[in-house]
Amino acid sequence: MPEPSFWRVLRAAGLIGAMPVLALLALLWGGHVSPAPGLVALSACALAALLLARLWIGDLERLSEALRRAATSDGEEEEAEDSGGPPPPPEAPVLPAAREVADGVARLARDLAERRRMVGRLRRADDAIVEGLPDPLLVLSPGRAPLRANAAARALFGAGDGGNRLGGDVAALLRHPALADAVDRALAQRKPQSADLVLPVPVPRELLAQVVPMEPALADGGRLVVLLSDRTRERAVERMRADFVANASHELRTPLASLIGFIETLRGPAEDDPAARARFLAIMAEQSERMRRLIDDLLGLSRIELAEHQPPVGRARLAEIARAEAAALEPLLRGRRMTLAQELDDAAVAAPADADQLAQVVRNLLENAVRHGREGGGVRLRVARAEAGGRPGVSFTVADDGPGIPREHIPRLTERFYRVDRGRSRAAGGTGLGLAIVKHIVNRHRGQLSIESEEGAGASFRVWLPTPQP
Repeated sequence: MPEPSFWRVLRAAGLIGAMPVLALLALLWGGHVSPAPGLVALSACALAALLLARLWIGDLERLSEALRRAATSDGEEEEAEDSGGPPPPPEAPVLPAAREVADGVARLARDLAERRRMVGRLRRADDAIVEGLPDPLLVLSPGRAPLRANAAARALFGAGDGGNRLGGDVAALLRHPALADAVDRALAQRKPQSADLVLPVPVPRELLAQVVPMEPALADGGRLVVLLSDRTRERAVERMRADFVANASHELRTPLASLIGFIETLRGPAEDDPAARARFLAIMAEQSERMRRLIDDLLGLSRIELAEHQPPVGRARLAEIARAEAAALEPLLRGRRMTLAQELDDAAVAAPADADQLAQVVRNLLENAVRHGREGGGVRLRVARAEAGGRPGVSFTVADDGPGIPREHIPRLTERFYRVDRGRSRAAGGTGLGLAIVKHIVNRHRGQLSIESEEGAGASFRVWLPTPQP
């Protein structure tokens, strides 16, 4: 404890000894007391006043310091909560009159410390509840700056260096017109508001944002809580049902009409014609197989679209996947008398990645190259490590030497059921969904699909996938 201030002691001594000193001076002035004893008494009175003032000021300053520690020591006591020890009491006062005050200060310090520990426990419990919520949650300041976020929000937008600070595309979210309007209404009306959001990058996501104003403000100054609910999957299910019904009814109409016509023919004019029956049954089997492939591709595409907004997990060795798919394609290559040249880098690893989906991408691109390439020609398959925009990654490229694709058709190749030459595509056994499946799988992997082609010079399909930063 530092020494009491000299001037404070002097002022206190003046208050304590003023009356006795004045009384002694009056007695000396009136001759009622001899000078020598009077001066001794006057000196003793002044010294006693100084000593008493020093003890009084010292006790008061110790009590004041104890109160200051009790009022300002928050983090230290929260950290020492597990020790279970009470806060240190103030030093015992020298003056008996101040001891009752010291006891009151000690009780007050203990009460403050206990309340502070309780507030700390409640705050940590609140943080744990918020952190464990499955839906993303943001806390905004009155100026709409993000103050903190839970684990789901950090996973959705990407965490910065500051723990629960945000990075990534959270700024784009806060600038979204629908969310900005909901925040304005919440601040103006002081009532919860909601808004439907569509975030186009890195993959399309549909969110329901609920903006709740906080009155009074939170401990960290937060005035708004934004709760985000991902509705991407539900909306995708709704669209999937509608698209499946529309696509299936449209694409299955022709093969079903063919099957019905052949069945009626076999029941009627061709009932006793073995040659016609064999030919018609072969066509019916072909049409049935076409419908099976179409339904399988539609269901596969719907499943991929359903999970497109969720990044994959795991690792995929592209060279191994390419070798396995190339081996499975040998019968089709022999049937069209085509050769497959492979250039595979075994160190090309995609992560995070879904190996089964990437195998489907390689399979679809290879089948397209073989079915639409030049009969007796060649297909090239290349797997390598590659950068894109300064980001590390891997790529695989499938190229053929077929008739090529007119430039005006290239932007629409990944649309459902889009065919450059409908008759040739159906004759080759395609469903018109292969490149749409490729596009959605690449989108889920946050990759890029590029198509290059010139009429008469073949076509090249290149898929680039990101890999983690070293």
